[in-house]
Amino acid sequence: MLKNGVLDPQGKAIEGALGTLGFPNVASVRQGKFFEVELDEKDAAIARATIDDISKKLLANTVIENYTIEIDEK
Repeated sequence: MLKNGVLDPQGKAIEGALGTLGFPNVASVRQGKFFEVELDEKDAAIARATIDDISKKLLANTVIENYTIEIDEK
């Protein structure tokens, strides 16, 4: 997700479209993206650390974006 204070033109466009589609109670929309990464790793702590490293090095622009990690153990 973009950090607070960073202009989000896609979010504003979605917000405006929702208003015209009959959703007047939507106060704001922030648009983001997500990645699903499957690891061959049994240890959740190692998986989280690996994904954190991947996110910082490749997936997220940490100057303007925040990210969260969710581990789904299957």
